[in-house]
Amino acid sequence: MGQTQRQKMDAGEWYSCLDSELEQQRKIAHAATYQHNSTHPGQRDAISPLLRSLLGKVGQNVLIEAPFHCSYGFNICLGDNVFINLGAVFLDSAPIRIGAQTLIGPNVQIYCPQHHKDPGLRAKGLEIARPVEIGDMVWIGGGAIILGGVTIGDGAIIGAGSVVTKNVPAGETVVGNPARPISAASRY
Repeated sequence: MGQTQRQKMDAGEWYSCLDSELEQQRKIAHAATYQHNSTHPGQRDAISPLLRSLLGKVGQNVLIEAPFHCSYGFNICLGDNVFINLGAVFLDSAPIRIGAQTLIGPNVQIYCPQHHKDPGLRAKGLEIARPVEIGDMVWIGGGAIILGGVTIGDGAIIGAGSVVTKNVPAGETVVGNPARPISAASRY
């Protein structure tokens, strides 16, 4: 018997996102993010209970501002003292790992899936997902977009509005579309 679409997704292979099992998982995530986003801030703590139970790992002192959206949730792992500002969108068809003390600005988007380039296969929902690894003490400016397959090293800075398509070494500052390193002299 062949693999399910979920198994293919988890293995990093081409899969169809138009699958009933994956649709059910997305509905669970939508319910959890809905609860988080619609609960009064004084009643939800730093993360609503349903969203916390959905996420793969949540360290200590993690705060996710509302609104927040994720595709599945179970692929998201957050280290201690992570702050995710409002409007974040995490399309977590593959693992998204965010290290300790990382700050994520408003409206940051992380996209693990990539649709097929062939229009016929794309119409059938064929996509592949690549993980995103974000190190410790990273600062991601508002409106940044991080594509699947990217690793961002410890202490890196991603400028506001940047589109990150390639790995970012530890301690590097990148800006622009596509994001490119800037010199230390132009950081201040």
